[in-house]
Amino acid sequence: MWSWVLHRITGATIFFFLFVHVLDTALVRVSPQAYNEVIETYKTPLIGLMEIGLVVAVLYHALNGVRVILIDFWQHGARYQRVMLWVVVGVFLAIFIPSLGIIGMHMAERFL
Repeated sequence: MWSWVLHRITGATIFFFLFVHVLDTALVRVSPQAYNEVIETYKTPLIGLMEIGLVVAVLYHALNGVRVILIDFWQHGARYQRVMLWVVVGVFLAIFIPSLGIIGMHMAERFL
């Protein structure tokens, strides 16, 4: 149940990010100066934390999406859905922890 809810929340979050990203990227055609001002507002520690949240959302959404596909199209998917959820959690942590270290180093470089 919670995996379903989190999948929907992360999907909506990714959609919102992509929508804003397309809008602010399109701003460069209208006014390069305004585009530069918008980009400068993104260079804050708060936005850095939001980028970490985006990594979490994309990673979870992708891994859980593969799990949902397996449940739907694999003959034994429904039987192993709980096991696959724990595999998703394990793979998520195996990828996210090193990613967090890399992002943390870049944030420390930028903000300290």
